[in-house]
Amino acid sequence: MRTRLLDRLGTTLPVLAAPMAGGSGTPELVVAAARAGGLGFLAGGYRTAEELAAQIESVRDTGAAFGVNLFAPPPVPVDPSAYRAYADALAPEAERRGTALPDGPPVEDDDRWQEKTELLLARPVPVVSFTFGLPGADLVEALRGAGTTVLQSVTSPEEALRAADRGVDGLVVQAAAAGGHSATLTPERPPADVPLPELVDAVRRAVPLPLVAAGGVAGARDVAAALRAGAEAVSVGTLLLRTHESGASAPHRDALVDPAFTETVPTTAFTGRPARALRNRFTDRYGPSAPLGYPALHHLTAPLRKAATRTGDTSMIHLWAGRGHRRARVEPAADTLRRLAADVPGR
Repeated sequence: MRTRLLDRLGTTLPVLAAPMAGGSGTPELVVAAARAGGLGFLAGGYRTAEELAAQIESVRDTGAAFGVNLFAPPPVPVDPSAYRAYADALAPEAERRGTALPDGPPVEDDDRWQEKTELLLARPVPVVSFTFGLPGADLVEALRGAGTTVLQSVTSPEEALRAADRGVDGLVVQAAAAGGHSATLTPERPPADVPLPELVDAVRRAVPLPLVAAGGVAGARDVAAALRAGAEAVSVGTLLLRTHESGASAPHRDALVDPAFTETVPTTAFTGRPARALRNRFTDRYGPSAPLGYPALHHLTAPLRKAATRTGDTSMIHLWAGRGHRRARVEPAADTLRRLAADVPGR
């Protein structure tokens, strides 16, 4: 099966490795996806420009096809009084784990946006995708002029139309079942819980751009259904978290298949932005009171989450997971990606 998007990306496998910020996504995972015939994305989120540059060059040196994903501004400002109340509520948890939460006002940064975009213009990569916000049309034009294919993550036909106006080459259509952060452009209004094929079809009818489908994929049938609905490729993240090349922590890997975790839930408790995770004590206790505010809450809770990860306390870790998490296997990433393409006609 060949499509205009796959031809442009230089891939033969219509299953891609999604960007996973925070350490789960690794250069090794990106290279493994490329060697399987697909494409992987380095996650630029939470990294300095220098760290991202080093990862880019390490993948580029292998000759693998790859992409880079960035968190696009604007951030979501937090209400200072709500932030302080939330910090006060979390303080005893941090004290019990021998750590401290950040003191002072909320940290409202843009994840070094300018430095990273300047890097990608100075040292162009094959593909760049954006999430959380829309890049300016001038940046999209500059990246395309440098030979980069530009993709934008969206969660609705309305967002797809806004992205198309910026001149992007294609869209990553993310369903609400996706693990980790929602790509929504309106975090105060979480996306409707629409099945992935239905969402792909709606976006396809709204804009004439190539589509990559993402969110809640559990197996080859899900991939085939998304492609029938009009996607040209499918991006998966959760199903790669237990693979050999994943950088996910041991507690996170194990929790994905632990019968103690019975469901996933969308929550703002960890970062102040809607994200889907395994339901645990943290989501239950702090989700209802967590204010919107990204990246302020991300920075606030980071020491607590790191301390919990060090001790394997899965009751307090951000266990990002899509609805297909039970199907994640311990195996080479290439095996996962190829198996997911098994029901694609012509393969």
